[in-house]
Amino acid sequence: MKIVDIKTENIKIPLVTPFKTALRTTDHVDDIIVRVFTDTGHVGYGEAPPTAVITGDTKASITGAIEDFIKPSIIGYDIENLDGIMYKLHHCIKKNTSAKAAVDMAIYDLFAQKCNMPLYKVLGGSKSEITTDLTISVNPVDVMVNDAKKAVSEGFRTLKIKVGKDGKGDVERMKAIRLAVGEDILLRVDANQGWGAKQSVQIISQMEAEGLNIELVEQPTPADDFEGLKYVTSNVRTAILADESVFSVRDAVKIITERAADLINIKLMKTGGIYEALKICALAETYGIECMAGCMLESKIAVSAAAHLAAGKSIITKADLDGPALCKYDPYTGGPQYLNEKIIMNTSSGIGITL
Repeated sequence: MKIVDIKTENIKIPLVTPFKTALRTTDHVDDIIVRVFTDTGHVGYGEAPPTAVITGDTKASITGAIEDFIKPSIIGYDIENLDGIMYKLHHCIKKNTSAKAAVDMAIYDLFAQKCNMPLYKVLGGSKSEITTDLTISVNPVDVMVNDAKKAVSEGFRTLKIKVGKDGKGDVERMKAIRLAVGEDILLRVDANQGWGAKQSVQIISQMEAEGLNIELVEQPTPADDFEGLKYVTSNVRTAILADESVFSVRDAVKIITERAADLINIKLMKTGGIYEALKICALAETYGIECMAGCMLESKIAVSAAAHLAAGKSIITKADLDGPALCKYDPYTGGPQYLNEKIIMNTSSGIGITL
């Protein structure tokens, strides 16, 4: 099974409601889809979102990296030479992690097809079902409350609340949402780098004093402020999840060894795909640091690749893989089933998705 061609195209899917964070607002998934073709007729699928405010990648840079650098580097390689392909993929161009991730997941899709197994079983087979949260975008308090109540009515028991724009107002948001959904719903807070270190401690401490019972706070401080993140982690009781601060294995080493966060959010678009994500999983296992599998604003292809990783590895104990639930429709066939908060892994080989 040798690689004979790689093709890219754009896909645009409207969202149920606009997606709003401290960094951006959008009403569509507007991504690059990748197909990797082989001489046996098998096709692997990948996807990359142009999340410029986080990864620096745009649609033009993603397609350019794939067409001009990645494709010429791996054409002709046998899928069984996974290590050789990944070496070329990660050394043919610097950065461009979203482009690398899209091709990486297509290669893993093909590798699992070659093994005639679902990808999650190839990656370790830890579990066949995972539970995801649902994101509540940052909005006026009444809108967020209504969105949270709607999510609970649909069966979601864990909500990730976007904050980070309004300091003390974020505490009021969380108080209103906790009151509306009750004590049995898990609440996660994602500040998307929106607070400073001292401000983070003040806000999180206030949430603790109010008895809001927040499960974790994700990336409260700017991505490059490791000392600030460590300061927050050391001065609050609530678990701190590092997200944008961890792109690479080296970042993960620093976070873990300096105890700058309690948990790590692994996203394929940051790591450059499954190959590097597995290295972070191995490191986290060594130190006993639990991980979350997360996603950018992605559709079912990329989210399913991350779901297979989460289902494969026991060190990934939490999932923020709600991309398909945010989309108005699903343009794909096959793959994992997304049943509100439950993601049931496919029994077909590979990632299981076709267009």
